[in-house]
Formats: sequence, structure tokens, C-alpha cells
Amino acid sequence: MPRWLALLVLALLALFGGRYLADFSANTAEPAYRFAKVDRGSIVATVSATGTINPITTVIVSSQLSGQVVEILADYNSEVKADQVVARLNSDQIRARLDAARADLAQSRAQRLVTEAQIERALAEIERAKATAADATAQIARNEALLAETERVFARQTELQSRGFAAQATLDTARAQRDAQRAALASARAQLEGAKAQQQTLTADLHVAEAQLVSVAATIAQREAVVRQIEVDLRNTEIKSPVDGVVIQRNVELGQTVAASLQAPTLFLIADDLRQMEIAANVDEADVGRVLDGQRVTFNVNAYPGRTFEGRVKQVRLGSQTVQNVVIYTAIVSVENPRLELKPGMTANLRVETERRDDVLRVPNAALRWRPPSVTPETPTPGPAAVEPAPTQRQPGTGQRATQEFVAALRSELDLSADQRAKLDAILAERRGRAGEFLAETDPAKRRELFERSRREFNEQVGAILTPAQREKFGQIAERFAPANGRTTLTGRVYVLGSDGKPQPVTIRIGATDGGLTEVASGPLELGREVIIGGGPKTTEPPRTSFPRFGF
Repeated sequence: MPRWLALLVLALLALFGGRYLADFSANTAEPAYRFAKVDRGSIVATVSATGTINPITTVIVSSQLSGQVVEILADYNSEVKADQVVARLNSDQIRARLDAARADLAQSRAQRLVTEAQIERALAEIERAKATAADATAQIARNEALLAETERVFARQTELQSRGFAAQATLDTARAQRDAQRAALASARAQLEGAKAQQQTLTADLHVAEAQLVSVAATIAQREAVVRQIEVDLRNTEIKSPVDGVVIQRNVELGQTVAASLQAPTLFLIADDLRQMEIAANVDEADVGRVLDGQRVTFNVNAYPGRTFEGRVKQVRLGSQTVQNVVIYTAIVSVENPRLELKPGMTANLRVETERRDDVLRVPNAALRWRPPSVTPETPTPGPAAVEPAPTQRQPGTGQRATQEFVAALRSELDLSADQRAKLDAILAERRGRAGEFLAETDPAKRRELFERSRREFNEQVGAILTPAQREKFGQIAERFAPANGRTTLTGRVYVLGSDGKPQPVTIRIGATDGGLTEVASGPLELGREVIIGGGPKTTEPPRTSFPRFGF
């Protein structure tokens, strides 16, 4: 073997051996822990959401008529007043229809005048017929009187002629006068009957004229309605703004034909007041329980990087939507926009301040998540006992001890029957079986929500197996184990470095969290204490040998 080849082999062995020893020592050395100090400050719990900025009131201006746009009097960003004309449609055809309708109306009104004149003439004819009838009645009375007189004269002349005292000529004259009066009476009576018949005919004509007048009046009303409708159409050729505001969208061009036969087209969008805006925020169902009216909201928009705007929760709507199998609720956030910087349609990234704690002890969330390799994450206690007790009440303990004391109080103070005890044991077993839900959740806020839900379900299940008297006593026991400030806390665990250099667990009660820091509600942690947030030994694995890459 050449000498240079032997030297190369020795060099490679030395290189590989040194790298192996370095890797072995690196894998077997104890890595350093990473620490963070417990400090004091504010905790602001927030709920993140996204939403769209919109005006409080957006009015759609459309056309009720079809026609050609001949004039546009408003454009984008134009400030308009109520009843201001923003566009006009061609009105030539409508004006022609209006003239024809007015002519028809005038004709109907003239027909009414003719019918009224006919009625007046019929009334006059009726009055004349009544006068004729009255005259005939008077003639009848006169002729009856004259007839009676001629009858008496004729009777007297007949008697005298029978006695021989009167001439035959005188008797004939008396007879002729009597017959003449009879004929005159019959004529007067015929005249009376003729006057009555004429009066009936004129009355019928009057009724016909009155009916025609009613018909003409109905025609006039109909044609007046047609005129009013066409006048409305003529006014509608002027598209007006219904409110004071700003035009934010225009969907019409000069000369465009608007078709409003099936659906009213949108010509303009007018925002009522851009100085007052709203954000329709989409809130996840897991967070909606913490969003309440009046809460402070901070948000930013892409148009102004680095700037933060503020608002207030105005309303949390009850209706939900399902988007890609995710249930979301809409929260309305009221926003002041005095300088008109926020534009309609902008996307806002919001943070709703659901809880705020000032001047409290804080630990990093990394400290709550860190565990030695042989320790599994701690399960928060889901019973009502895992809450902060009031200062005037006895301290029930923490963690499992608190739950045990709460259950012991239920068993000893509620005087449970054997059946109730069996049902209580089943409820507790079911609670323990769901501990995996807490183990799987690493977010403190989500774990707190799971805890609250589990506590409510536990109280409902236990209350269902109790009598009314026991239920009242159960409420007193639960109240005894409830926190003084009404705020439920969870049990957490952090690790500190003990005197032997090994991690030592410290059990604490955690409160609000902002995603990075968590409030220490109670526990043996003092200000400035260092807690472990990372590092330490890894899980035992055989050392891996690394070889350098030579590029071939």
C-alpha cells in the first residue's frame, strides 16, 4: 500500500471517530433548562374574529319603471340629500299617456254635465206634469159641480114639462147642457190620467238619468285614478335619494335601458352616514359564550398597517351559520369613523376583550405546558370543588383533594338513599371517564370552557336525582365551594428547579389568559420565582452517528 493512501485512511478514521465522540457526548450531556420569571402585570383575555366593515344603513336606490336613462346627476362619493334627484328616465311616452288620460277624464266630466242637465230637465218636466195633473183635478171638480147643476136643471125642466108648464125646447136645452157637462167632466178626467202617465214616464227617465250619472261618476273616478297612476309614473322617472348620505356605488350609465319588469334593478347604493360604521364579526361557537354587549374591541385593517382602531360590541345575534362544518355567530361591533378612514367592505381582524385582570401574578403558558419526559399533562379537576373558595369559607384544598372533599360533603350532608348513592357513583364514574377531553386540550382558555361545561352538566345530573329538599341543600354545598368573586379557576401545574437540581411540581390555580401569559389566581408561587418553560433531558434514544457529506 502506498504511504499516501495509508495516511489518507488514517485521516478519515480520525475524522469519523472525532465526529462520533462529539455526537455521543452531545447526546449524553444534560441540556440546560430554560426559565422564565413569575412577574406581575395585566392579563387581557381576547377572542379573535374577522369581519367586514359596513355602514350602519345602506339604502338601495332602484327604479320602479323601465326606460332609458337620459340624465345622471350623482356619481361615486357624491353627497346627496333626501329627495334629491340622482337620475332621470325618458318620460316622453309617459307624458303622452298622461295627456290621453286627462282627455278621457275631461270627456267623462263633460258627460257628467250632460247627464246632470238631463236630470234637471226631467225634474222640470215632472213638475210640469204635476201642474197639469193639478189643473185637471181642478177642472174635474168644476165640471162635477157644473154637471150637478145641469142635472138639477134638467130634472126640474123634465118635471115642469110633464105638468105642461115648460116648453119642449127648454127641456132639450137643459138636456144638452147636462150632456155637455158630462163630456167636459170625462175630458178633465182623461187629462188627469194623461198627466199622471206623463209624470210616471218622466220619473222613469229621471231614474235612468240618475243611474247614468252614477255610471259617469264611476268612470270619472276610474279615469282620475289612471291619471294619478300615470302622474306617479311620471314622478318615478326622476330617481331620488330617500336619505341623506353618500353614494358608494353606481350601477347605471347614461343611455342605458333599465328593465324593471321582473325585479327592480339596483342603480345606486347610498350609505346613510359613514362616520358611524359597523363590523359584522364572525365568532366561533367555542368563543361566542365569552362575547357580551359593551365589550371593548380592537381591530386593524390591511389598509393601515400598524394602526389599531377601537369599537364596542353592540349585539351578538342569536342566529348561527354553518360554514364548512364550522358553526359561527355574528357579533355586531359599533365603530366611530370621524375621519372617514374606514371604507365599506374592508376586512377587519378583531380582538374582543372578554376579560381583563390588572396587577396580577403571571406565568408564561409555556410553563403550564412543559412536563418532564416521564410526566403526562395534568387533567384539570372538573367538579364544582375545583374553584377558588371565599376567604370566609373553609379551604377545601386543590385538585383531587378538592373534588374528594366536595363529594364527601354530598355523601354526608345530603342523606342520600342507596339508590341515589349508586346513581351518584355512576355520575362520578362518567365524569372520570371524560378526563381525556381535558388531556387533549392544551389551550388554557379552551380547557377553562370545558371545565365550565363539565361543571354545569355535573350539577344538572346530580340535581336530577335529588328531592326538592336535597336539591336546595345541594345548592348550598355548591355555593360553599364556589369562589368569592364568582369566577371559576382551573388547577394547573408548573415546575421549578429544586435544591437537588431536579424539576419540582408546583400546583397553582390559573385564571384568565391572553394566549401567552396566564394569571396565577392562587398557589405557592411568589413574584420573581423562576419556572421552567423548556429544555431539560430528552427522551432516551440511541445516539445517532452523523457522517460528513462529501458531495458524492
